[in-house]
Amino acid sequence: MARIFSFLGKLFPQLFKRPGITVEPVNLRDAPRLSQLHRAAFHRGWSTEEFEQILIERNAFAHRLRLGGSTIGFIISRTAADEAEILSVAVTQKHRGYGFSRDLLRTHLGHLAGHGLKTVFLEVEENNRPARALYERAGFRVVGHRDRYYKDAGGEQLNAVVMRRDLS
Repeated sequence: MARIFSFLGKLFPQLFKRPGITVEPVNLRDAPRLSQLHRAAFHRGWSTEEFEQILIERNAFAHRLRLGGSTIGFIISRTAADEAEILSVAVTQKHRGYGFSRDLLRTHLGHLAGHGLKTVFLEVEENNRPARALYERAGFRVVGHRDRYYKDAGGEQLNAVVMRRDLS
């Protein structure tokens, strides 16, 4: 059974490749670029050191989205038992709206399924319509809410929705 999951984890990403776009595992040397992308996408961006701490964890999975030779996005998850939580997804502003996030998410979910994970959770700011649409199209459903979970640049507290997707 483990061999089947390993095979599927390698095959699944290949099914969704687009010319010029690659989705590949992140390594520790990517931490500065991931931090830069995160800081550009979120009010409270993570530092290089925070990414390094996550990436050295045995239960962390991360993929980078590359266009040509440039990393233009990433996704990072943490696992426990047979569940995963997507911690963050970011794509550069100028590359949003072209379906790159969809490719990144599909590949990452295939990788998680290939490792035998059964369920994936995430939190997203409730008013972030593009992100919510991406997750809903990928099969995620709202399963809960977190009041005042995020703060925007002006200090306003924003609600989050908790979403879930079964992989099996």
